[in-house]
Amino acid sequence: MRLVTYLQNGVAQIGAVVDERVIDLSEIAPDMLSFIELGDSGLAQARAAVALAKESSPLASVRLLAPIPTPRRNVMCLGLNYAEHAAESAAAGGTQPDLPDFPIVFTKATTAANGPFDAIPYDASVSDKLDWEVELGVVIGRLGANISLDQAMDHVFGYMVVNDVSARDLQWRHKQFFKGKSLDGACPMGPWIVTADEIGDPHELGISCRVNGVVKQDGNTRHMIFNVPATIMHLSTGMTLLPGDIIATGTPSGVGFARTPPEFLKPGDVVECEVERIGAIKNTVAG
Repeated sequence: MRLVTYLQNGVAQIGAVVDERVIDLSEIAPDMLSFIELGDSGLAQARAAVALAKESSPLASVRLLAPIPTPRRNVMCLGLNYAEHAAESAAAGGTQPDLPDFPIVFTKATTAANGPFDAIPYDASVSDKLDWEVELGVVIGRLGANISLDQAMDHVFGYMVVNDVSARDLQWRHKQFFKGKSLDGACPMGPWIVTADEIGDPHELGISCRVNGVVKQDGNTRHMIFNVPATIMHLSTGMTLLPGDIIATGTPSGVGFARTPPEFLKPGDVVECEVERIGAIKNTVAG
């Protein structure tokens, strides 16, 4: 099932996308976080609503928002989770690649959340070195702490596409990830949440990014250093994961700052991020 948050007649509501039409699910829950908290019951109600629906709206007639427009808490992200990206990052910094023994974890502020087709804010006085990073996003469906590897996938509600837009100059200036990853609108996501049952194994999915139609990143989730169960296990150790938590699982090689010469986004650029079987998001840099 493809689940969306969308605006219709100025009102945000949740729905399911079927055959390029949106079926309203607002009678089940007022928002996506509340829907996720319903667990299997919510999904069962949604499937019944879809089966019985007599009315729907064309997908093209509504404005899609981020599936979770206001995340419950910061988006949790993995750094250097693809070996080739770790290598290109090291080369750009003039060091030898050193693959992590444990996940490198940082977060993006909730105010970074952005819609799948909305503009990416650009202010050169804040940063003129915005970079792209296509990622597989994981949405947690069940509360849990100290989750074992063999139980981890039971806690996945679904998946979406994430663009971990990164202000590299701020990242380097502050010598950590958070500020450079957390500018307003620096986390486009969507276009919907595809429920876990639709995907099965998330570790055989093509993942790519195009800028102005030119392929910049072209990888596969099979190359993640820490896969989805391992990521959930590590994050949940001593820390409770909550329904609706968003995890961005890292980006493959091809980012802008590691290119020769380095490339950064500028106003008018169009960034398309896509994950196989999940969908694509498309954002224009404002300015």
